Amino acid sequence: MIDFGRVQKELQECGRDSEASGIKVSPVSDNLTRLVGTIPGPLGTPYEGGSFQIDISLPDAYPFQPPKMQFATKVWHPNISSQSGAICLDILKEQWSPALTLKTALLSIQALLSAPEPDDPQDAVVAQQYLRDYQTFVGTARYWTETFAKKSDLGIEEKVQQLVEMGFPEALVRTTLQAVGGDENLALEKLCSG
Repeated sequence: MIDFGRVQKELQECGRDSEASGIKVSPVSDNLTRLVGTIPGPLGTPYEGGSFQIDISLPDAYPFQPPKMQFATKVWHPNISSQSGAICLDILKEQWSPALTLKTALLSIQALLSAPEPDDPQDAVVAQQYLRDYQTFVGTARYWTETFAKKSDLGIEEKVQQLVEMGFPEALVRTTLQAVGGDENLALEKLCSG
């Protein structure tokens, strides 16, 4: 059974210093088993300036089992699937410990963005590019960050208008945009996937 008291404390901990760390975690629903995390792209990397959303599902045995995390924002990285957003990181699998928190897991993912492990890839195509043509890798990763992880300058009303013009109901567009922190690319993905 999930320790919801602990989850609440972890959410409060993330909220206390989210301005300094840039790391945020918020519930998707009332039952606290589905969360969305946000991490900033690390400085000095092709991910700098991006804001990356991570879907978090808590298993029934949390904190004794690791949270299930995957990128909702598309990212070009050897240890993250460019298709599904799956993350290859030991603390999300066999190296998980109940002493770790959602915040420490998100910090570890942010560190992974800074220090890829191409010899233990989640995405073999990206890993090969990283190893064989590093400059092209950096350019592609930077392009994906610009395209998928940077907030546009559009205001919320312009984003709503754009998505409504695509045929989605306004109320659904507003709740979806709110759920993804105003990111119209993520909102469009969620609206299209049902």
